[in-house]
Amino acid sequence: MVHFISGVMMTCEYCGKGTYGTIITEKLYWTVYLAPSQRYLGTCVIAINRTCSNLSELEDVEWKEFSGIVREMEYVLDKIFNPTLFNWSCFKNAAFRIENPEPQVHWHLIPRYKENTKFEGIEFEDPDFGYIPQPIKREISEDVMNKMKKVIEEYLINLDHHLP
Repeated sequence: MVHFISGVMMTCEYCGKGTYGTIITEKLYWTVYLAPSQRYLGTCVIAINRTCSNLSELEDVEWKEFSGIVREMEYVLDKIFNPTLFNWSCFKNAAFRIENPEPQVHWHLIPRYKENTKFEGIEFEDPDFGYIPQPIKREISEDVMNKMKKVIEEYLINLDHHLP
């Protein structure tokens, strides 16, 4: 699914395929996507649900909801994939490669792995561990992406009983 704000398709080359990805969950102020590029297993994008080009423009309620998403997503991805750490980044560089840029606030949640890991029989390695993640695309099958999305959704649904 493609995200639109004010009728404009939101894209990000870092996310892969030029879009944020497939929706995992929608909140009042933010939407969580499974990124189309899975070079780093479990990579997600969290995008604001309104036109907003700078972090300084975020309202307190949006920051509060975002902090809850950080807790939820780190907990869930830790339980499912057991990454070593999480990188969070907010890049808007690609928006400025075109005339009349319209950058939109979105965060990249990138689980990082010191050791190789597997999901659905596919091995994932993190050759850049300890360094800045590289925007190199890795597409996996639609079937595996759907399974990944489903397991994340199931953990999020049952989260109320487990979140510390």
